[in-house]
Amino acid sequence: MRVIFMGTPEFSVPVLNTLVDAGHDVVAVYSQPPRPAGRGKKDRPSPVQARAEALGIEVRTPVSLKGEDAQTAFAALEAEIAVVVAYGLLLPQAVLDAPEHGCINVHASLLPRWRGAAPIHRAIMAGDPRTGVCIMQMEAGLDTGPVLLREGTDIGPADTTGDLHDRLSEMGARLAAKAIAQIGRLSPMAQPTEGVTYAAKIDKSEARVDLAWDASTLARHINGLSPFPGSWIERDGARLKLLRAEVAEIDADAAPGTLLDAPGLVVATGQGALRLLSVQPAGKPPQDPAAFRNGARLSPGDVLDG
Repeated sequence: MRVIFMGTPEFSVPVLNTLVDAGHDVVAVYSQPPRPAGRGKKDRPSPVQARAEALGIEVRTPVSLKGEDAQTAFAALEAEIAVVVAYGLLLPQAVLDAPEHGCINVHASLLPRWRGAAPIHRAIMAGDPRTGVCIMQMEAGLDTGPVLLREGTDIGPADTTGDLHDRLSEMGARLAAKAIAQIGRLSPMAQPTEGVTYAAKIDKSEARVDLAWDASTLARHINGLSPFPGSWIERDGARLKLLRAEVAEIDADAAPGTLLDAPGLVVATGQGALRLLSVQPAGKPPQDPAAFRNGARLSPGDVLDG
């Protein structure tokens, strides 16, 4: 099929690769414009743009699709379908209607739960036992369209957003290829009106955690914000990032933040104990519990934060 692909972050790249590998004619790729990045703050193309250029596919990076010129240029591609994966721009109705089979979206949640910008983060932070991918026929509302295909996966107690990101990206690529192969023969299922939740964009202000929270909340928060932006506490005047954690089923009769006499790096919280599985001191790479504990010369009874 003649396909327009629309995506921006790394999550979208496996879907683009799969469409190309399946032999579809990707006539153009739309992505967000290059943004300043790195120490030099030089404009850097998005992961999707970089991959598309490596594949020799035309890349377009409009700042908006609301104008008549942009919509005419989109329609002139005469695509049979558009595949949208975390593109980052709202699609006007004229764009949604331009391809013969409209636009389908690869969304990383089990709709209608977690419509919006950060479904992977929010599913973990909320303690959801499962998440997944939906292939949705797009309409004007925010992730409101009927679902063509869906597939779920369990969320483990120590799964991070990084873990689920990779798993769901590959799942989305497989389902997108399946949807295109069966387009016109699938039965769209309207989303139920009950169970709708919105996954608000992650704000960096959410990254600071307090070990006085209960262990379950802390584990969900830490894993949900890993690897970016990364939850953190303050230790000796510097940030200590907490990148992976799980609830420790041991007694924690100590003040929050106190290192407990247990293997690894286990601290008391406001309720229960938390096992830290990966941490990152300021200016250093991520470390496992033993390396951090030895380097920081920690002993049971020491307080981790402060």
